[in-house]
Amino acid sequence: HSVFSSDFLVIGSGIAGLSYALDVANHGKVIILCKSEATESNTFYAQGGIASVTDPQDSFSSHIEDTLICGAGLCHKDIVELTIENAPQSIKNLAAFGVNFDRVKDSLSYQLGQEGGHSQRRILHSGDTTGMEIQQKVFEKAEQHPNIKILKNHIAIELIQDKSSNEILGAYVLNKETTEIN
Repeated sequence: HSVFSSDFLVIGSGIAGLSYALDVANHGKVIILCKSEATESNTFYAQGGIASVTDPQDSFSSHIEDTLICGAGLCHKDIVELTIENAPQSIKNLAAFGVNFDRVKDSLSYQLGQEGGHSQRRILHSGDTTGMEIQQKVFEKAEQHPNIKILKNHIAIELIQDKSSNEILGAYVLNKETTEIN
């Protein structure tokens, strides 16, 4: 029976969990729980691309308008704006992690697709395996960080909560290989 301690607990090793872990790892120790192998996430299987304003002919306002139209009243405008305005920096971060987005031949410019309800070319791909490329590169970056510990084949089965403050103090975690609960 082993007990792990950290400042941050991340449940799941998809792009959201890995990105969060990398963001907070400079502020303390992080444990990431993976229910199976690291590649078992929705991110890994995503074949589509990522929409971001990267072309000087495009604009945030155009991307926001396209998204709100396609959202048919179901989008929260403030979240759409926040996501779209932060997307170019996210693309730069992913490229810095080594994600190889398709480029125009003999150029440093991204090869941009136009799909769905987008009125401009703003979709970045990495072949037909964009999710796998992102997952692998971001996971490698997390594995290399000295403040991040990745526990494969571990499942959170119950959160431990302080009843008076509602603060989450930790989790009971099942190690699938040993069947122990930590």
